[in-house]
Amino acid sequence: MTPAMKRLKGLTTIIMAGGRGERLFPLTRDKAKPAIIFGGTYRIIDFTLSNCLNSGIRNIYVLSQYGSFSLDIHLRLTWDILRPDLGEYIYSVPPQQITVNRWYRGTADSIYQNLNLLEYERPRQVLILSGDHVYKMDYLAMLDFHLAKDADLTVAAVPAPRREASAFGILHVDADSRVIDFLEKPAEPPAMPGHPDFSLVSMGVYIFKAEVLVQEVIADAKSSDSKHDFGRNIIPRMVGKKRSSPILSRTRRPANPRTGGTSAAWTLISPRIRTCWALRPPLTSSMRTGPYGGTWFPRPRPCLPAIASK
Repeated sequence: MTPAMKRLKGLTTIIMAGGRGERLFPLTRDKAKPAIIFGGTYRIIDFTLSNCLNSGIRNIYVLSQYGSFSLDIHLRLTWDILRPDLGEYIYSVPPQQITVNRWYRGTADSIYQNLNLLEYERPRQVLILSGDHVYKMDYLAMLDFHLAKDADLTVAAVPAPRREASAFGILHVDADSRVIDFLEKPAEPPAMPGHPDFSLVSMGVYIFKAEVLVQEVIADAKSSDSKHDFGRNIIPRMVGKKRSSPILSRTRRPANPRTGGTSAAWTLISPRIRTCWALRPPLTSSMRTGPYGGTWFPRPRPCLPAIASK
């Protein structure tokens, strides 16, 4: 077993794919947001799943909810490439309602309702991803960073111009990259140390120590005034605690002072459909070369039956 395989052996990956996607209506009228066609050849979730495979990850749970049939069909027909008999899998998991009789109330609640998966897997670390982001990332590099720092939580982030950052969750960090605050869509985003015109935007990519994650979501489920969301509740509450390990962010410095861009490609699917359209021309070139070197190809959607391609 290679060193990378040993590190990944203690990792369980969960992709959040249960959001209603109301802001992209009518595209999400009868299908899940991660199952929407993007760039002509892909579904939105294909980018997150391709990141996983290119990072060596082969154990993936996809938490679905609204319009889940479209997503289930896509995963079954497009991503039926792993070998369950060898311990590889991509499982689509709708709300099981085992412990409670309700839909997911938020991202943290979706983990709480599926703690049986973590009980079964017994991982040491849990990678939590979003199924509606378009980006390129090496999760193994992030896992190495997380393990080297012995952090309870590692949050992936990218620089963004401060004038645009109020639309996102913002990490306020000190000069040592320790997170000192987490702000959800602040009116005045804090600047990055040494880069006063940029803020550090959370990518919605988290690695937790498994036992810390379990403790946090159980405590959150008992809170009557919580939104049961990682960005609004879990992370801000963790930042406020004194822990033996710092909560760290993984980021790259701004490369272009005019645009705020880095060599990484990351885009949150905007509520404005025209923004999605504007992203199409540079998609191929920006996703195939990037900060980790080499060539990276997202897995395209093959020719599928009509029920899955609509």
